[in-house]
Amino acid sequence: MTKYKPQFGSSKHIIFLLLIIAVLAVSVFLLIFSLKTNPVDEVLQNDQIIKLLIVIEDGGEALSTMLMAYYPVSHRGALIDILGNTGAIYASLGRVDRIDAVYKEKGIEVYRAEIEKLTGMSIPFTMEIGLQEFSELTDFLGGLRVFVPYPVDDKIDGVPYLLPSGSVTLDGDKIRTYILYENKEASAADRQDRLQNTVVAFLAALNRGRSDIFKKKVFPVYASRIRANIDKEGLYSLLEKIAMIDAERLFPQAVTGSLRAVDGKTLLFPYYDGQLIKDVLKQTVSALLSETEIVHSRIYVLAIQNGTTVQGLAKNTAALMQSAGYDILSAANADTNDYEKTVIIDHIGNNEIAKNIGNFIRCTNIQTAEISKDEDVSEVDTLVDFTIILGRDFDGRYVR
Repeated sequence: MTKYKPQFGSSKHIIFLLLIIAVLAVSVFLLIFSLKTNPVDEVLQNDQIIKLLIVIEDGGEALSTMLMAYYPVSHRGALIDILGNTGAIYASLGRVDRIDAVYKEKGIEVYRAEIEKLTGMSIPFTMEIGLQEFSELTDFLGGLRVFVPYPVDDKIDGVPYLLPSGSVTLDGDKIRTYILYENKEASAADRQDRLQNTVVAFLAALNRGRSDIFKKKVFPVYASRIRANIDKEGLYSLLEKIAMIDAERLFPQAVTGSLRAVDGKTLLFPYYDGQLIKDVLKQTVSALLSETEIVHSRIYVLAIQNGTTVQGLAKNTAALMQSAGYDILSAANADTNDYEKTVIIDHIGNNEIAKNIGNFIRCTNIQTAEISKDEDVSEVDTLVDFTIILGRDFDGRYVR
C-alpha cells in the first residue's frame, strides 16, 4: 500500500502567490493614495487666491451670501457681499429676478454659476451653513464678538428680540436675533452691515479657536454643521488655511447699483451692466497680492471734485469709488470747471495707493502734494488722503 506524501512544494507555491497578491494590493493602495490630491492645494497650484462662497441659509432661503477672496501667504482677505436683491436676467430662471431666487429654486451649484457670471471670477469652493447650525457653531466658538449700536427690546409677531448695546459677545441664540431682527426704522444697509459683521466675527472666532478646532476628535463636530462641495479632508484643509486670516484687515465690500422696481420687486441692478463689480474684484485681488503691506493697512479717504460742466459727475464718481472700498469725505465742484485732464492729488505720499486709484479709473496723471505742517491747514485737508479732480477726459467711469 502506497503512503500519501504531503506536497510541500505546492504549499510553498500558494504562500508565495499570496505574498505576491498582498504586495500588489499594498502597491495599488499606495498608488491610489499618492494620486489622491488635496482639492485646496490643487487649486492653489493654479491660483494664489482662495475663493469661497459662504451662504448662511434658513429654510432654503439665502439670508447672507459672501464671496471670500483670501491670500494665504499674507493672511489677508476680502469679503464681497452678494446682496440678495441683486437683479438681472438669470438664464437659470429664464426671467428677471433677485439673485437669491436662484438659490431657493435651483440650489447652490447653479447659484454659484450665476455668481461667477456676475463677478467674472471662478469660485471653486462653496460652504452652506443653516441658521440653526450657525447658531450651534457660534456656541462652540464661545460666541461671536460684534458691535451693536443701540439696545434692542422689541416684539414682532409675538417673537421677542433682545440685544445689549456696545461691543458684545453674542451666544448662538443672540446671534440668531442679531441676524433676523428687522427694525422698521432701520435701512436695508443696517441689516447688510449686521450680516457682514456676523461673517467677519465668525472668521475672527475661527482664528482665535484654531488650536482646538482642528484637533482630530473636535473637527468632525464642526464639519457636521457645514455643507461643502468638497469632502471632509478637503474641508479640513480649507478651513485650516482660512482660520489663519487676519480678520482685523478683512475688507467687506458689496455689490452696488441702482434700485428699480420690476414686477412688484425692488431690485438692485449693478452699475455699468455689472462691469463695475468685475473691476472692483480685479482691483481687490490685485491689492491682496501686492507685496506692499501698506496697501491694505486701512481704508483711504477721498475727496472728489468736479472740474467740468457735467452735472452730478462728482456725486456719481463718489458712489463709484465708494463701491471700490474707499471712504468719501466730500463730493463737490472744483475751483474751476475747465479742467482738461483728470488729476489725482496724493496728500500722504503713498504712491502705491495713488496708482491703485489711478488704475481703477485709468488715470495716470498723479501729483504729490507738499505735505505741510502749517497750523493754518484746514481740518478737511488733513482728513483727505487723495483728491480726485475730474476733467473733461473723464466719461463717468474711465479717463479716456
